Amino acid sequence: MPIIQVHLIAGRSEEQKAHFIEAISRAAVDTLDAPIESIRVIINEVPSTDFGIAGQTAKQRGR
Repeated sequence: MPIIQVHLIAGRSEEQKAHFIEAISRAAVDTLDAPIESIRVIINEVPSTDFGIAGQTAKQRGR
């Protein structure tokens, strides 16, 4: 059973996350030959103040 964990900066809509889960699941089916029923996707949303990029928070970088 593939379990896919994704870390994203918070702020995306439920619709965007649903589409992302669908696309990631399809990619796993296509590349791993795994049945869709076995795919699990976990999205961990991180506040922009808790996500660092090049020594700054994502918020400081305008994200």
